[in-house]
Amino acid sequence: LLFDDVELLDFAGPFEVFWTASRMHQRMYPDQPKPFEVFTVAQNTGPIHSRGRVPITPHYTFEDHPTVDVLIVPGGVVDAELEKPAVLEWIRRADSGTTLTASVCTGAFLLGKLGLLAGRTATTHWEDVADLRRLVPNAEIIDEGRYVDQGRIVTSAGISAGIDMALHLVERLTSRELAARTARQMDYRWNE
Repeated sequence: LLFDDVELLDFAGPFEVFWTASRMHQRMYPDQPKPFEVFTVAQNTGPIHSRGRVPITPHYTFEDHPTVDVLIVPGGVVDAELEKPAVLEWIRRADSGTTLTASVCTGAFLLGKLGLLAGRTATTHWEDVADLRRLVPNAEIIDEGRYVDQGRIVTSAGISAGIDMALHLVERLTSRELAARTARQMDYRWNE
């Protein structure tokens, strides 16, 4: 998911992990299909601007995207998104058909507003833990660890933690070998 004021690494880190995992998988198993087709979705077709004002053009809109099996909801400045019925409805609709839904950083607020964190353990950026606890009092919001895997819902701490979470998801959805090879290709020290 993309939106104005998205934290660049929140979406780009996991995007790169899944993209690289597919490349590594093709090297390992050239006769097999790629495990991930990675794409971005935003409400509209025009470019959005990240928190650092980097313009990004989404691949698809809420109306024309392929099936979403793994939804990554990044963070950033999410205040405006929390008040947009179209965004919340799209997340709810996409989540209803996913294998899993994950958030990075303050993307957890969007999941929390939709009730997807109720009765679960979750995390967000350390600076936002108290606010998420207020938004979702029926969840256990923790402030340690890089990510929390609760089955269909996975949340990560702030910004770069989304890379660790995405590598965990590659391991969970494919294999530890592919996750390790992806981290190595990215020259990233994976906090497993």
